[in-house]
Amino acid sequence: MPDLFLGLSAALAAAVLFGIAAILQAVGSRKVPTESELNPRRFFSFVVALLRQPAFLGALALQLAGFVLHFVALRLLPLYLAQAGIAVSLVVTALLATRLMSDQLSLLEWSAVIAVCVGLGLLAVAAGHAGANAPHHALTVGIAVGLVAIAVLGGVASRSPGGASTAILGLLAGLGYAGVAISARLLDDSSIGALLSSPSSYTLPLSGALAFILYSLALQRGSVTLATTPMIALQTITPAAVGVFVLDDAVRAGWWPLAVLGFLLSAAGSLVLVRFESVKV
Repeated sequence: MPDLFLGLSAALAAAVLFGIAAILQAVGSRKVPTESELNPRRFFSFVVALLRQPAFLGALALQLAGFVLHFVALRLLPLYLAQAGIAVSLVVTALLATRLMSDQLSLLEWSAVIAVCVGLGLLAVAAGHAGANAPHHALTVGIAVGLVAIAVLGGVASRSPGGASTAILGLLAGLGYAGVAISARLLDDSSIGALLSSPSSYTLPLSGALAFILYSLALQRGSVTLATTPMIALQTITPAAVGVFVLDDAVRAGWWPLAVLGFLLSAAGSLVLVRFESVKV
């Protein structure tokens, strides 16, 4: 129970930081020329252009602080609960939008806020113990291969404007963030030497950096809804499935139906609230 309380508190605190960062990231990304691509020739100039945007720097700082808290949650909670907790960032964005941007929540959107909160509550009650935080060779290899594939596909998708490119880049960013969550669980932190020699110590930051850049590229090309919906879906569902089916994340006996209901409520509510990451610049 102490681990559950600490982990969930960390996840919710991270969600607050991620929700604020989303607004700043959208502002900063859209001030960079839209012809940016993910390729070796233009990658450096693209990153430099992003780092010249104060809003983007603010988003980066908040993302890094949020990741520290997210990491704590990933080490203490089942992945399905940690990722659902992070989905609360969309609730934070929605509520900020109503206060700072004169947006109004419709009945459907207020229902989505309630759905995310109720779903998270059901997951917290139904959650069993988290599986062991231990290396897993096959998963590590899969993440490494996946990173190469994501980078290649991202490079191809970034060459095209339009909705299809936006959605694909968002999907790939979601897979990258899924790699962050899974890598955090695979870290061997039994000693400094083990940590430095653990492949997950390197796949984790690489996954995060690649996902962050891909999401920035997606935000340049189309609506935030189109960029964020596949990202949220993949970064939530993929680690949850890996946690339950590979890493032995448990659900309390007899609570499976409520756990599934809680996960679906959180996911559905998050997708409804995606539009509140949109920022007019």
